[in-house]
Amino acid sequence: MTLTVGELRTALSGTVFAPQDAGYDEARRLWNAEHVREPAVIAQVHSAEDVQAAVRYAVAEGLEIAVRGGGHNMAGLSSVDGGLMIDLSRLNQVSVDPEARRARVGGGALLRDLDGATQEHGLAVPAGIVSHTGVGGLTLGGGMGLLTRMHGLSIDNLESVQVVTADGSILRAAEDENADLFWAVRGGGGNFGVVTEFEFRLHQVGPIVQYGIAFWGQEQGAELLRAARDVIPALPREVNVVIACLNAPPAPFVPPEHHFKLGYAVVVVGFGSPEQHAEAMAQLRGLVPPLFEFATPMPYAAVQQLLDEPNAWGAYHYEKGTYLEALTDAAIDVITDQVPRKTSPMSATMFYHLDQGYLETPDDATAFSGQRAERYAMFVIATTPVLEALEPERAWARSFWDAIQPHAISIGSYVNGMAEPEEARIRASYGDKYERLVELKRKYDPDNVFRRNQNINPAAAGS
Repeated sequence: MTLTVGELRTALSGTVFAPQDAGYDEARRLWNAEHVREPAVIAQVHSAEDVQAAVRYAVAEGLEIAVRGGGHNMAGLSSVDGGLMIDLSRLNQVSVDPEARRARVGGGALLRDLDGATQEHGLAVPAGIVSHTGVGGLTLGGGMGLLTRMHGLSIDNLESVQVVTADGSILRAAEDENADLFWAVRGGGGNFGVVTEFEFRLHQVGPIVQYGIAFWGQEQGAELLRAARDVIPALPREVNVVIACLNAPPAPFVPPEHHFKLGYAVVVVGFGSPEQHAEAMAQLRGLVPPLFEFATPMPYAAVQQLLDEPNAWGAYHYEKGTYLEALTDAAIDVITDQVPRKTSPMSATMFYHLDQGYLETPDDATAFSGQRAERYAMFVIATTPVLEALEPERAWARSFWDAIQPHAISIGSYVNGMAEPEEARIRASYGDKYERLVELKRKYDPDNVFRRNQNINPAAAGS
């Protein structure tokens, strides 16, 4: 039976917004200001049963569905023009069992909700590095961040999920129940349903960790990258380093003469002893003297929020990513040639070195779109405060990506960073897993109800 919008309001414990309703504009807003969508209906759900009713309503009405967790989808796929947005933001509860080291997390929770609840007990789960990111979208694509070197990806620490599938069923998926669906949601994105709850394993972290940043000038870039490729893989597991090519921020710890200077930074976060962290900083400093550095003990939750302001809502974003097997001299030549070509001081390029904990989950154990072999995940991120400046930055990111491809593993990338999720790149990203994902898509969503994502098309022909 088809419901009217009024009947949908009655059927939900949450709130339903139509375009004329107060609160509609705020509910439809997305993190990436480039994407301004106008859903016909927004269902701000409060339970899995609300999601079930919303999915059934959209299917019956022939409305395209978008699922909004944190609203951070780079491509703007968490909303839709003329369809139904399922807004999970009120499903943000986090409950922690410190004895069992488990957390149950609502599908609309943000990383700050997760970190805040778990850090009360000195616990954490590997996640991203911007605390207003949604747990759901990040996790379904894989989830990498400062704890990945120690404990793997977010999906590697997932015990179970609750999923509302395309036919409106509410299913539990885990190793012992709907195991094929559990495999698919660990890296397969939002293709297989709306995840309303995640159950994570937790690890002892903090609450105080060691934070350090060192910055080198543009002319030191090649020397620094060559040094980093030797030092970083040999560091203890408890030390994680992110390489960033960026403009120095006007922060209190940055000497005024270096504010906004273009250069290269390493962010060094230590989860072991202060001495271990200091030794890692010394190794990097000893090979190439930086222009400045800063190190301090800091609460883990605060470290997780350091990039919140540079990535605040309201800016315009575009991203291209890839995987590099190594920082070869040829790759470094491309990087140091392309980095200065950006025009926005907000744009940046980042490299995660994936090893240690990342390698400890077998490659075929999850649907994750990157093989479990040592590598660098590279992200070229174009960001501007005004729309008019976005197109030149987008062109820079694309040309940078094109230039690095001869040194990349394939045209594939981490699916969470796809601003343009074309089928060829999605196939390349999943590689041998793609056909299995297509089969599972045909099983759980044969009509491609959940297609506003890095889509696995159930009608895809064989490779």
